[in-house]
Amino acid sequence: MNTTWTQVYDPFGHWWLSALVAALPIIVLFTLLAGLRVKPHWSALAGAATAVLVAILVFHMPASLAGGSFLYGVATGLMNIVWIVVAAVYLYDISVSTGDFEIMKASVGGISSDRRLQLLLVAFCFGAFIEGCAGFGSPVAIAGAFMIGLGFKPFHAAALNLIANTAPVAWGAIGTPVHMLAAVTLLPEADMNAMIGRILPITALIVPFWLVRAMVPWKETFEVLPAILVVGISFASMQFFWSNHMDSNLVDITAGLFSLLCTVIFLLFWKPKRIWRFPEDVETPVPGAPLPAATTARAMNTAQPASGAGSAQPALTSSSAQPALTSSSSYTTGQIFKAWIPFLILSVFVFLWGYKPVKDYMNVHTTPAWLTAEGKPNGGWNTPMHRKISRDKPVVPKPTPEGAKFPFIWFSATGTGCFLAAIVGGLIRGVRPVKLIKIFGYTLFRMRFAVLAISAMLGLGFVTRYSGTDAVLGLAFTHTGWFYPFFGTFLGWLGVALTGSDTSSNALFGSLQRITAEQLHLDPILMTAANSAGGVMGKMVDAQSICVATAATNQLGNEGIIFRFVFWHSIALGAIVGIIVMLYAYVFPHLVPHGLTFIR
Repeated sequence: MNTTWTQVYDPFGHWWLSALVAALPIIVLFTLLAGLRVKPHWSALAGAATAVLVAILVFHMPASLAGGSFLYGVATGLMNIVWIVVAAVYLYDISVSTGDFEIMKASVGGISSDRRLQLLLVAFCFGAFIEGCAGFGSPVAIAGAFMIGLGFKPFHAAALNLIANTAPVAWGAIGTPVHMLAAVTLLPEADMNAMIGRILPITALIVPFWLVRAMVPWKETFEVLPAILVVGISFASMQFFWSNHMDSNLVDITAGLFSLLCTVIFLLFWKPKRIWRFPEDVETPVPGAPLPAATTARAMNTAQPASGAGSAQPALTSSSAQPALTSSSSYTTGQIFKAWIPFLILSVFVFLWGYKPVKDYMNVHTTPAWLTAEGKPNGGWNTPMHRKISRDKPVVPKPTPEGAKFPFIWFSATGTGCFLAAIVGGLIRGVRPVKLIKIFGYTLFRMRFAVLAISAMLGLGFVTRYSGTDAVLGLAFTHTGWFYPFFGTFLGWLGVALTGSDTSSNALFGSLQRITAEQLHLDPILMTAANSAGGVMGKMVDAQSICVATAATNQLGNEGIIFRFVFWHSIALGAIVGIIVMLYAYVFPHLVPHGLTFIR
């Protein structure tokens, strides 16, 4: 592949027409997925095919480079995202097979049988912790499966976890999105990290309330307002503190755990006046007993909008009159601790795999072509596309070749850490190696369509990046002038909606945000941070996350229904972030940080 090529940003001579054509892959993807209800893997493949054709026929990208971009994206998706999600679901499947998951459910049910409070504990607090550990869709998979086990409808488990998995996304997988943002913008990571930490904690105060309201009417939402405030304030305060005064690696992990701890302690002393449950929860079993088979079957096979969107009225009972649906009273503290051991092991492994000295050591000793002959970091193999494509003005100050290295990080990948944690946790819990192999085969089988969809989505994202159509869409936003802080935030939203990853969105648009901010005399620290902060609200509508959610909750075929439900939540929350960024840009510019350093 000896062809070299420089990206073209306005092939028609009219920016709006070039942007419209550049958006065709997105239009095809979302029309098929949400409008025509085509299965997500077919929708993603169609979107990717459209992206390749647009790149070749309209933007004059050589076919060899267009095809190479797609394959490069697929390979990257398999290594960096699919592997994490599969390993996380594998850990869940092992916990189910050992019976530990029933004990975990009982321990959560023992805290409160109120579905609103369980939603906050599992989807928001526990989900944020998993996002901080692994990211890339794993909290939607694990927390979604957890909620179904508690008795939530699959629709609730999928849609509500997509909404919950917003505020923590900017620091997912040990701060990977922030690291990427610093790498592509060449701006101080500590300043951008702190700025993100001055935007998203505000939304973290809103999302718990928004989350509960998406499931129940207004009255029932305000009934648990004290718990909502405890969840939001504890999470937001720790998120702000850690991002502004510590580092970018452990923001979500510490905030998620702190919020979970504060909420559990609070619920020991406070309970809502009425317990909110689904209609099928009326028959309350003996504490500690599993749900009736018929009830479980109804919960597993029902997909409908949340109560706030017109579902059947729930059962409301006095909190003192009814026992919990599930209770930890029939399990000892030792049993509960042992049941949670695999997830504790996951935390340790993911922390080690994200700790830079450990990760560097693993890369040096296990990753092919990681070091040059002189012993300096090389970053992996040069693909045939490496430095064959150049970005040009006005996206970059001067023509800049695009790197395309593929690090075969088979051992140091976060997914490997998750996979080994699952193996170790399974062995400790007495699962034999042969059974572990069988469970892994089952996990791969049930995730097959999600794997295909995620791979195609990453292929689409990489074609978009290397063909320059991402920059075409980004440049269209620069025409908004004074309103750019608002619409620039939605540029990050668009990047995540396209690629399914805040990390990828920062890679796509981070440098463009800096350049545009400087051209419009805006603070580049603010606008690069806005890219990441705005991007998190696009997480709930990207095809990759929706595929993970439906695969984990056994809802393949309902992707369009879920997309239509979460879309307006995504737009509204994205607009809130845009307004916050506007305020920082024009009302509180002195609050944008400069010259900060991390505490080491």
